[in-house]
Amino acid sequence: MKTAWGQLARLLALLVLSAVALQLYFLLRVALMLLIDPQSTSFQRSEAWRLLRETHQLSWSQDWVADDEISPNLKRAVIASEDAGFVDHAGVEWDALEKAWDRNQKAEVRAEKVNERIEQREATRKTAPAKPLTRAVPKVVGGSTISQQLAKNLFLSGERTALRKAQEFVITFMLEGLLGKRRILAIYLNSVEWGEGVFGAEAAARHYFHVGASKLSAPAAARLAVMLPAPKRFEKQPGSAYVIGRSGTIVARMGAVELP
Repeated sequence: MKTAWGQLARLLALLVLSAVALQLYFLLRVALMLLIDPQSTSFQRSEAWRLLRETHQLSWSQDWVADDEISPNLKRAVIASEDAGFVDHAGVEWDALEKAWDRNQKAEVRAEKVNERIEQREATRKTAPAKPLTRAVPKVVGGSTISQQLAKNLFLSGERTALRKAQEFVITFMLEGLLGKRRILAIYLNSVEWGEGVFGAEAAARHYFHVGASKLSAPAAARLAVMLPAPKRFEKQPGSAYVIGRSGTIVARMGAVELP
């Protein structure tokens, strides 16, 4: 019995040491970003590998630019669209997370009810339909701040688990504590996805508007901000009625945005 307890204690100690070592690794990586721009993120590498497997080509467009070479219009537009409380919160908007959780729970319930009706309809059919009815998929919304999005993109996978979310919180507080808002925003804008293989403000500005990131007008910056939640979808129609309409709303909000 003592031997078993001793083995269990050693195992627990090993797990704790491994967890501490992992956090120290993340802390060191974040601290280095005070001086060194990250060459790539976990999300970028994952996307590059996916594109390489699917297309047999490495599609990657990214040109890192200094903070003062990114238009203030883009900074204001992204904050207005993605994280209005960016300069004030400590990395996490707890109210936004709670609202997102409630909306996602309701969306799952609605999808389950729709799928139950589909299954009942199929069960009562005498002949199988030529084409199976499409099952409802709940639309998941996020309540993540810019800092949380950066934490996830830099180091983590896209899986939705409690453990991954907890690690995201820890890295987010590391970013906030060590880098500060201005550096976080600069790294985010230089690495975030704006289309298939298009990463960062400079590549996005040249891809969609044929100018550098420093030359983006308010309307152009707002259109790029609108694309961020679903860049691959909006890339197909960057001038759609939704993008133009939503960008007008963002332009109207940009004047009230405080920059870090």
